[in-house]
Amino acid sequence: MGSTAYKIISLILIAAGVFLAVATLGSSEPQDSPRYGQRGLKRQEAIDEGGLFATTEPLMRLVASWFGYLPIADQRRDIDQLLKFAGDWLGITANEFFGLSFLGFFAGIGIGLVAASMGGYPPIVALVPAAMGAALPYFEASGERDRRFKEVNRGLPPCIDLASLCMGAGLDFPGAIRQIVEKSPNQKDTMVMEFARILQELELGKTRRQALENFAERAPTESVMDFVGAVVQAEEKGNPLGEVLRIQAQMLRMRRSVMAEEAAAKAAVKLIGPLMLIFLALMLVLMGPFAINITQSGFM
Repeated sequence: MGSTAYKIISLILIAAGVFLAVATLGSSEPQDSPRYGQRGLKRQEAIDEGGLFATTEPLMRLVASWFGYLPIADQRRDIDQLLKFAGDWLGITANEFFGLSFLGFFAGIGIGLVAASMGGYPPIVALVPAAMGAALPYFEASGERDRRFKEVNRGLPPCIDLASLCMGAGLDFPGAIRQIVEKSPNQKDTMVMEFARILQELELGKTRRQALENFAERAPTESVMDFVGAVVQAEEKGNPLGEVLRIQAQMLRMRRSVMAEEAAAKAAVKLIGPLMLIFLALMLVLMGPFAINITQSGFM
Protein backbone atom coordinates (compact mmCIF):
# COMPACT_ATOMS: atom_id res chain seq x y z
CA MET A 1 0.00 0.00 0.00
CA GLY A 2 2.80 2.38 0.79
CA SER A 3 4.38 1.88 -2.61
CA THR A 4 1.04 2.34 -4.37
CA ALA A 5 0.30 5.52 -2.44
CA TYR A 6 3.75 6.86 -3.29
CA LYS A 7 3.14 6.24 -7.00
CA ILE A 8 -0.27 7.91 -6.85
CA ILE A 9 1.13 10.99 -5.10
CA SER A 10 3.98 11.18 -7.65
CA LEU A 11 1.54 11.03 -10.57
CA ILE A 12 -0.63 13.72 -8.97
CA LEU A 13 2.38 16.01 -8.50
CA ILE A 14 3.57 15.43 -12.07
CA ALA A 15 0.07 16.12 -13.43
CA ALA A 16 -0.17 19.28 -11.33
CA GLY A 17 3.21 20.47 -12.59
CA VAL A 18 2.25 19.81 -16.21
CA PHE A 19 -1.08 21.58 -15.66
CA LEU A 20 0.59 24.64 -14.15
CA ALA A 21 3.16 24.77 -16.94
CA VAL A 22 0.51 24.51 -19.65
CA ALA A 23 -1.70 27.07 -17.88
CA THR A 24 1.21 29.51 -17.56
CA LEU A 25 2.25 29.16 -21.17
CA GLY A 26 -1.33 29.22 -22.39
CA SER A 27 -2.08 32.45 -20.54
CA SER A 28 0.97 34.18 -22.02
CA GLU A 29 0.23 36.92 -24.49
CA PRO A 30 2.24 37.16 -27.72
CA GLN A 31 5.33 39.29 -27.39
CA ASP A 32 5.05 42.75 -28.90
CA SER A 33 7.06 43.06 -32.09
CA PRO A 34 9.52 45.94 -32.61
CA ARG A 35 7.70 48.83 -34.25
CA TYR A 36 10.25 51.64 -34.35
CA GLY A 37 13.84 52.16 -35.32
CA GLN A 38 15.92 50.04 -37.68
CA ARG A 39 14.65 46.78 -36.22
CA GLY A 40 11.02 47.79 -36.67
CA LEU A 41 11.72 48.81 -40.28
CA LYS A 42 13.36 45.47 -41.02
CA ARG A 43 10.45 43.65 -39.39
CA GLN A 44 7.89 45.45 -41.54
CA GLU A 45 9.90 44.80 -44.71
CA ALA A 46 10.10 41.07 -43.91
CA ILE A 47 6.34 40.92 -43.28
CA ASP A 48 5.54 42.86 -46.46
CA GLU A 49 7.59 40.38 -48.50
CA GLY A 50 5.22 37.62 -47.36
CA GLY A 51 6.35 34.03 -47.42
CA LEU A 52 6.90 31.69 -44.51
CA PHE A 53 8.04 34.37 -42.05
CA ALA A 54 4.90 36.47 -42.45
CA THR A 55 2.77 33.35 -41.94
CA THR A 56 4.53 32.12 -38.80
CA GLU A 57 5.19 35.55 -37.25
CA PRO A 58 2.21 35.51 -34.83
CA LEU A 59 3.06 31.99 -33.64
CA MET A 60 6.71 32.98 -33.30
CA ARG A 61 5.76 35.89 -31.03
CA LEU A 62 3.66 33.56 -28.87
CA VAL A 63 6.53 31.08 -28.45
CA ALA A 64 8.91 33.99 -27.79
CA SER A 65 6.80 34.98 -24.77
CA TRP A 66 7.44 31.50 -23.32
CA PHE A 67 11.19 31.97 -23.58
CA GLY A 68 10.83 35.17 -21.57
CA TYR A 69 10.43 33.02 -18.45
CA LEU A 70 13.80 31.29 -18.91
CA PRO A 71 16.92 32.59 -17.10
CA ILE A 72 19.10 32.78 -20.20
CA ALA A 73 20.33 36.37 -20.05
CA ASP A 74 23.80 35.54 -21.43
CA GLN A 75 22.35 33.66 -24.40
CA ARG A 76 19.93 36.51 -25.11
CA ARG A 77 22.81 38.98 -25.10
CA ASP A 78 24.87 36.85 -27.51
CA ILE A 79 21.96 36.35 -29.90
CA ASP A 80 21.04 40.04 -29.76
CA GLN A 81 24.61 40.92 -30.72
CA LEU A 82 24.49 38.41 -33.58
CA LEU A 83 21.25 39.96 -34.84
CA LYS A 84 22.78 43.43 -34.66
CA PHE A 85 25.81 42.28 -36.66
CA ALA A 86 23.42 40.74 -39.20
CA GLY A 87 21.77 44.10 -39.79
CA ASP A 88 18.80 43.45 -37.47
CA TRP A 89 17.97 40.27 -39.39
CA LEU A 90 14.18 40.04 -39.96
CA GLY A 91 13.74 42.66 -37.22
CA ILE A 92 13.32 39.99 -34.56
CA THR A 93 14.36 39.99 -30.91
CA ALA A 94 16.49 37.40 -29.13
CA ASN A 95 13.44 35.64 -27.66
CA GLU A 96 11.83 35.54 -31.10
CA PHE A 97 15.03 34.02 -32.45
CA PHE A 98 14.70 31.23 -29.89
CA GLY A 99 11.05 30.91 -30.89
CA LEU A 100 12.07 30.41 -34.52
CA SER A 101 14.51 27.69 -33.49
CA PHE A 102 11.78 26.05 -31.40
CA LEU A 103 9.35 26.04 -34.32
CA GLY A 104 12.06 24.79 -36.67
CA PHE A 105 12.80 21.92 -34.29
CA PHE A 106 9.21 20.67 -34.26
CA ALA A 107 8.78 21.25 -37.98
CA GLY A 108 11.89 19.14 -38.54
CA ILE A 109 10.46 16.39 -36.33
CA GLY A 110 7.25 16.36 -38.37
CA ILE A 111 9.11 16.20 -41.66
CA GLY A 112 11.44 13.52 -40.31
CA LEU A 113 8.58 11.32 -39.06
CA VAL A 114 6.79 11.53 -42.40
CA ALA A 115 9.98 10.70 -44.29
CA ALA A 116 10.78 7.83 -41.90
CA SER A 117 7.30 6.31 -42.28
CA MET A 118 7.47 6.56 -46.08
CA GLY A 119 10.98 5.13 -46.29
CA GLY A 120 10.60 2.45 -43.62
CA TYR A 121 13.25 3.95 -41.33
CA PRO A 122 13.08 4.00 -37.50
CA PRO A 123 11.44 7.12 -36.02
CA ILE A 124 14.70 8.16 -34.33
CA VAL A 125 16.00 9.43 -37.69
CA ALA A 126 13.55 12.34 -37.26
CA LEU A 127 16.08 13.87 -34.84
CA VAL A 128 18.37 14.71 -37.77
CA PRO A 129 15.96 17.09 -39.57
CA ALA A 130 14.81 18.36 -36.14
CA ALA A 131 18.38 19.41 -35.29
CA MET A 132 18.75 21.00 -38.71
CA GLY A 133 15.49 22.90 -38.29
CA ALA A 134 16.55 24.19 -34.87
CA ALA A 135 19.96 25.32 -36.17
CA LEU A 136 18.62 26.89 -39.39
CA PRO A 137 17.92 30.38 -37.88
CA TYR A 138 21.45 30.52 -36.49
CA PHE A 139 22.99 29.55 -39.83
CA GLU A 140 20.86 32.14 -41.64
CA ALA A 141 21.76 34.93 -39.21
CA SER A 142 25.46 33.99 -39.26
CA GLY A 143 25.47 33.95 -43.05
CA GLU A 144 23.82 37.38 -43.17
CA ARG A 145 26.40 38.70 -40.69
CA ASP A 146 29.31 37.41 -42.79
CA ARG A 147 27.76 38.82 -45.96
CA ARG A 148 27.36 42.27 -44.39
CA PHE A 149 30.91 42.31 -43.08
CA LYS A 150 32.24 41.33 -46.51
CA GLU A 151 30.22 44.04 -48.25
CA VAL A 152 31.36 46.64 -45.73
CA ASN A 153 35.03 45.72 -46.24
CA ARG A 154 34.61 45.90 -50.02
CA GLY A 155 32.52 49.05 -50.16
CA LEU A 156 34.30 51.17 -47.55
CA PRO A 157 37.44 52.19 -49.57
CA PRO A 158 35.55 53.65 -52.58
CA CYS A 159 33.10 55.39 -50.24
CA ILE A 160 36.01 56.95 -48.35
CA ASP A 161 37.52 58.06 -51.67
CA LEU A 162 34.26 59.74 -52.69
CA ALA A 163 33.99 61.42 -49.29
CA SER A 164 37.56 62.70 -49.65
CA LEU A 165 36.80 64.13 -53.11
CA CYS A 166 33.61 65.80 -51.87
CA MET A 167 35.44 67.35 -48.93
CA GLY A 168 38.15 68.57 -51.30
CA ALA A 169 35.41 70.31 -53.27
CA GLY A 170 34.31 72.25 -50.17
CA LEU A 171 31.75 70.02 -48.42
CA ASP A 172 31.94 69.06 -44.78
CA PHE A 173 31.93 65.46 -43.57
CA PRO A 174 28.11 65.09 -43.18
CA GLY A 175 27.60 66.77 -46.56
CA ALA A 176 30.05 64.37 -48.21
CA ILE A 177 28.25 61.37 -46.70
CA ARG A 178 24.90 62.79 -47.84
CA GLN A 179 26.20 63.06 -51.40
CA ILE A 180 27.27 59.39 -51.32
CA VAL A 181 23.87 58.29 -50.01
CA GLU A 182 21.75 60.42 -52.36
CA LYS A 183 23.78 59.74 -55.52
CA SER A 184 24.12 56.01 -55.00
CA PRO A 185 22.29 53.92 -57.65
CA ASN A 186 21.70 51.12 -55.12
CA GLN A 187 19.97 52.32 -51.98
CA LYS A 188 19.99 48.76 -50.58
CA ASP A 189 23.78 48.58 -50.57
CA THR A 190 25.13 47.85 -47.10
CA MET A 191 27.53 50.80 -46.99
CA VAL A 192 24.88 53.19 -48.31
CA MET A 193 22.45 52.04 -45.63
CA GLU A 194 25.11 52.40 -42.92
CA PHE A 195 26.04 55.91 -44.07
CA ALA A 196 22.34 56.82 -44.17
CA ARG A 197 22.01 55.62 -40.60
CA ILE A 198 25.01 57.74 -39.57
CA LEU A 199 23.29 60.78 -41.09
CA GLN A 200 20.07 59.99 -39.23
CA GLU A 201 21.91 59.78 -35.92
CA LEU A 202 23.68 63.09 -36.61
CA GLU A 203 20.32 64.72 -37.37
CA LEU A 204 18.94 63.35 -34.10
CA GLY A 205 21.60 65.25 -32.16
CA LYS A 206 24.34 62.68 -31.67
CA THR A 207 27.92 63.77 -32.05
CA ARG A 208 30.03 62.62 -34.97
CA ARG A 209 32.06 60.44 -32.65
CA GLN A 210 28.97 58.74 -31.22
CA ALA A 211 27.53 58.06 -34.68
CA LEU A 212 30.79 56.60 -35.95
CA GLU A 213 31.31 54.47 -32.85
CA ASN A 214 27.78 53.09 -33.28
CA PHE A 215 28.74 52.20 -36.85
CA ALA A 216 31.79 50.36 -35.52
CA GLU A 217 29.57 48.46 -33.06
CA ARG A 218 27.26 47.32 -35.86
CA ALA A 219 30.13 46.22 -38.11
CA PRO A 220 33.25 45.67 -35.96
CA THR A 221 35.57 44.71 -38.79
CA GLU A 222 39.20 45.76 -38.84
CA SER A 223 38.65 48.18 -41.74
CA VAL A 224 35.75 49.91 -40.00
CA MET A 225 37.63 50.18 -36.72
CA ASP A 226 40.60 51.78 -38.49
CA PHE A 227 38.32 54.19 -40.37
CA VAL A 228 36.43 55.27 -37.26
CA GLY A 229 39.64 55.62 -35.26
CA ALA A 230 41.25 57.76 -37.97
CA VAL A 231 38.25 60.11 -38.26
CA VAL A 232 37.87 60.50 -34.50
CA GLN A 233 41.58 61.13 -34.03
CA ALA A 234 41.67 63.68 -36.87
CA GLU A 235 38.73 65.51 -35.32
CA GLU A 236 40.35 65.59 -31.89
CA LYS A 237 43.76 66.80 -33.16
CA GLY A 238 42.43 69.16 -35.82
CA ASN A 239 44.07 67.39 -38.76
CA PRO A 240 42.59 67.94 -42.26
CA LEU A 241 39.96 65.24 -42.53
CA GLY A 242 39.98 65.09 -46.33
CA GLU A 243 43.66 64.14 -46.42
CA VAL A 244 43.18 61.64 -43.61
CA LEU A 245 40.37 59.96 -45.55
CA ARG A 246 42.47 59.75 -48.70
CA ILE A 247 45.32 58.08 -46.84
CA GLN A 248 42.88 55.76 -45.09
CA ALA A 249 41.39 54.64 -48.42
CA GLN A 250 44.87 53.86 -49.76
CA MET A 251 45.69 51.82 -46.66
CA LEU A 252 42.45 49.83 -46.91
CA ARG A 253 43.10 49.05 -50.58
CA MET A 254 46.63 47.94 -49.77
CA ARG A 255 45.31 45.70 -47.01
CA ARG A 256 42.77 44.14 -49.36
CA SER A 257 45.48 43.38 -51.94
CA VAL A 258 47.66 41.76 -49.26
CA MET A 259 44.72 39.68 -48.04
CA ALA A 260 43.96 38.62 -51.63
CA GLU A 261 47.58 37.49 -52.11
CA GLU A 262 47.46 35.53 -48.86
CA ALA A 263 44.18 33.89 -49.88
CA ALA A 264 45.66 32.93 -53.26
CA ALA A 265 48.70 31.38 -51.59
CA LYS A 266 46.52 29.41 -49.17
CA ALA A 267 44.28 28.25 -52.04
CA ALA A 268 47.27 26.75 -53.85
CA VAL A 269 48.17 24.72 -50.76
CA LYS A 270 44.58 23.62 -50.17
CA LEU A 271 44.27 22.41 -53.77
CA ILE A 272 47.07 19.88 -53.37
CA GLY A 273 44.84 17.33 -51.63
CA PRO A 274 41.96 17.41 -54.17
CA LEU A 275 44.43 17.35 -57.08
CA MET A 276 46.14 14.26 -55.65
CA LEU A 277 42.77 12.51 -55.29
CA ILE A 278 41.88 13.40 -58.89
CA PHE A 279 45.28 12.09 -60.05
CA LEU A 280 44.79 8.81 -58.20
CA ALA A 281 41.29 8.45 -59.64
CA LEU A 282 42.63 8.95 -63.18
CA MET A 283 45.40 6.42 -62.57
CA LEU A 284 42.84 3.87 -61.39
CA VAL A 285 40.66 4.49 -64.45
CA LEU A 286 43.60 4.17 -66.85
CA MET A 287 45.54 1.38 -65.19
CA GLY A 288 42.63 -0.60 -63.75
CA PRO A 289 41.77 -2.56 -66.92
CA PHE A 290 45.42 -3.51 -67.45
CA ALA A 291 45.73 -4.72 -63.87
CA ILE A 292 42.57 -6.80 -64.24
CA ASN A 293 43.79 -8.38 -67.48
CA ILE A 294 47.16 -9.22 -65.97
CA THR A 295 45.51 -10.74 -62.90
CA GLN A 296 43.12 -12.85 -64.99
CA SER A 297 45.90 -14.05 -67.34
CA GLY A 298 48.02 -15.03 -64.35
CA PHE A 299 45.24 -17.11 -62.89
CA MET A 300 44.67 -18.79 -66.27
